[in-house]
Amino acid sequence: MNLSPSTPPDQRVAPHPWLLLAALFAVVLGVLAGCSEDGADAAMTDYHARLGNTLDIEIATAAKADWPRLPPARDMRLRIEGSELDALDFLALSGCAVQVTIGKRNSSLGKNAPPSQRLLLELEYLRLAPACIEAQRAEGEDELANTLESAWAQKREQLPALIFNATLGGEEFRKFWRPGALTPNYPAQTSSQVITALEAINAMTERWLAGDYRANNTAFELELSEIARGDGGELIRALVLQQQGLEAANTALEARRVEQPLCAFGPGDPTARVLKTVIEKFFVGGVQPWSAAIGRRKHDLLAPVTELETSLANATPDRYRDWRASRDERIAVASDAPKRHVETLKKFLEPCGGVSRVTR
Repeated sequence: MNLSPSTPPDQRVAPHPWLLLAALFAVVLGVLAGCSEDGADAAMTDYHARLGNTLDIEIATAAKADWPRLPPARDMRLRIEGSELDALDFLALSGCAVQVTIGKRNSSLGKNAPPSQRLLLELEYLRLAPACIEAQRAEGEDELANTLESAWAQKREQLPALIFNATLGGEEFRKFWRPGALTPNYPAQTSSQVITALEAINAMTERWLAGDYRANNTAFELELSEIARGDGGELIRALVLQQQGLEAANTALEARRVEQPLCAFGPGDPTARVLKTVIEKFFVGGVQPWSAAIGRRKHDLLAPVTELETSLANATPDRYRDWRASRDERIAVASDAPKRHVETLKKFLEPCGGVSRVTR
């Protein structure tokens, strides 16, 4: 109801309680939405505001952070050539444990199995085939034994590519790297479970490549599902946001230094004293702890990823290799952003006698 100033007080109608509740709910939703987007880099926002007010400068960051995106899924899948097993009548292998494996992989479900299930089937073949090959030779079935042995050698050679397709090239790792909105206070709320899962996949890969083809199918799938919930994309986004925030401050500081140097008439400039307080409280005490937490998460999260990538380096498609190089370069540059900002601050305050404690 429109309450103009001319409406008599006794004719005004109070808003219905449900309307008040709806309005309050809308406000709360708006506040929560803002927190979900900005909470993770709140320290940077505070630092920008204090720095801008102290020096009367405007600090403008890029509207949207960019990051290296994975190549399309079709460019991440290595082609696995078929073998003579594809046309082999598994019934001819009566008495061999591998008979069931070949039956599963030659079925319609087996032929359309996702990469993780395809890997597990081939590992099962690699583990069970040698006993069947030996049995077939003992029975004088050399031709069948030769077919099984040829397929075994081919699968062993294809194993790194099969592992790549099921892990780094699979849907779970794509979800791991998928960018998304930062959770409030990232990375404070992250879990170590994804790191444990990555380390478990590395241990499995090491065993398989060394010739131990045993596999716990359920455990492997569970580890992959845990990796899919990981924060690789969120980590990169945090690093890029940190870089953009500090580079924006650097740009504003450099422009201010050229146009209106601090302490131009001596080191007694009162603005310098205020600025040093802002630096100690909001950069050293605010931004740097956030940067350190991101750095620790980067080390813990990327170390097992890099280990897996190194193990499968000879079975990596060119597009993934190029993306990895771009990713690592971007991460390295973003990780050095705090150091570059410290150098900018030192240069800015040099006429005033430098700045203490901005050395972390």
